[in-house]
Amino acid sequence: MLLKQQNIEYKENISLSQYTSFKIGGPCPLMLLPHTVQEVEQAVVSCKQENVPYLILGNGSNMLVSDDGYDGAVIWFHHNFSEIYLENETTVYAQAGVSLAGLCVFAQKHGLSGLEFAYGIPATVGGAVYMNAGAYGGEMKDAVSYADYVDETGKLCRKYLTELDFSYRHSFFTNTANVIVGAGFSLRPEEPEKIRTAMDDFYTRRKSKQPLEYPSAGSTFKRPQGAYAAQLIEDCGLKGRTVGGAQVSEKHSGFVINRGGATCADVLELIRIIQETVKEKTGFTLECEVKRIGF
Repeated sequence: MLLKQQNIEYKENISLSQYTSFKIGGPCPLMLLPHTVQEVEQAVVSCKQENVPYLILGNGSNMLVSDDGYDGAVIWFHHNFSEIYLENETTVYAQAGVSLAGLCVFAQKHGLSGLEFAYGIPATVGGAVYMNAGAYGGEMKDAVSYADYVDETGKLCRKYLTELDFSYRHSFFTNTANVIVGAGFSLRPEEPEKIRTAMDDFYTRRKSKQPLEYPSAGSTFKRPQGAYAAQLIEDCGLKGRTVGGAQVSEKHSGFVINRGGATCADVLELIRIIQETVKEKTGFTLECEVKRIGF
């Protein structure tokens, strides 16, 4: 595979269960760990030339990987792609591998407000921008000024807020092969102590209500118009329902968790049961928020 001759750090024959927050997923033949934008460009071009599909992976927190794994290359943004700095007095730039927690703490220390809602969301900047992650009334679209990405031809590009097509759990990048490499966040001055208080409040609320002690992919379903997924699931008597090692969380019905040893097949069967039961009993259609990989 010519991909290995690009002087990009790589690992072979990995188990994707080690790289997803669900702790589920089969094998992958090659993982690329770029350190620079140029290496990302090389990786995309090489994958295209060799007709190798590629998967972008950050914290792996909103995906369910097939038990059969992924037959392609994974481009992993994490420790190696985590530069963060002040671009000007009110703009923070963060590479795709920066954790949202790290971004929030950096902004707080510099007295910049606007990202408090994101503190505790288990994602990297790249993944959060990709899906317009949000919580407690805030979304990435409220803070993102622009995003840099490598397009499907290997060219570095930039799109500004008005071009990013943000909507509920969606962006310009959704279902494309574009690779986000960083983003600029436009924030506003505030006292660091006030920012810290708000961050701590959001995190405490998250910890008390969500099953953070178990592996999961975050919220399993999108919020249906006119209702809440967790309430519908609970009203249908599905709280605690299990299939194999997968369970509807007893702490928060909107989460399917890995109680231990869950397979992708377990999770998919439980999702099917939830969707069919909720549709039959309430008339609401629950759309899965989690991205399926390797199918």
